Amino acid sequence: MMNKTLTFFQLCDSNFPTGAFSHSFGFETYMNEEAIHDASSFGVWLKIFLQEQLVYSEGLSARLIYEALENGDPDEIIYRSQALTAQILPREVRVANQKMGERFLVLGQDLFEIKELDMYHQAVVNKEVDAHPVVVLTVIGHHLGLGKQETIEAFLYSTIATMVQNAVRGVPIGQTAGQRLLLAFQAEINGAYLQIERLSEGDFGSTPPGLEIAQMRHELLFARNFMS
Repeated sequence: MMNKTLTFFQLCDSNFPTGAFSHSFGFETYMNEEAIHDASSFGVWLKIFLQEQLVYSEGLSARLIYEALENGDPDEIIYRSQALTAQILPREVRVANQKMGERFLVLGQDLFEIKELDMYHQAVVNKEVDAHPVVVLTVIGHHLGLGKQETIEAFLYSTIATMVQNAVRGVPIGQTAGQRLLLAFQAEINGAYLQIERLSEGDFGSTPPGLEIAQMRHELLFARNFMS
């Protein structure tokens, strides 16, 4: 018998093979400028990334998708995925989400039988929409019977954990410092979820231009360890 909590742990593990380990989502630009140079400075960036970008984009999308599934409206999955693509201005980040989303979608279909994933996959094949990891994870979380808060916080945690592991290798910040950050960010993730619950649909995409510009500038760096 499948344990839904352990199954979701597996999907949210930073080692789950979606290719997320290849991306910094812009923090490598700040490393290049020496604005990020240790665990403390990386933690500052990570908090801004969570509170000012993830909350207003993927986090709010996860909430709206979950609520649509609860209301029996699976077509909202396609609309929300299209909206995510439209609001991601940096090309590298847009491509990163597409590639990770496609990989996650294929894995999700291999592991589960979920009609909403099949519908989403067909829309991707038909080039009606680009795949996004948060869409796939939210659909699976709802299918497994996890609550909205569990699903959204798990997504936020998996993203933060991946960024921390990438910083351990990239900055580098050290394994112990990385684990301290993850522990400290439990409260930040819960706060981010509460913030997401307070947002309206009109808040979607209200991300800070500074982060987006850094993400855009990443592909122009002379030397890079990450794909975004």
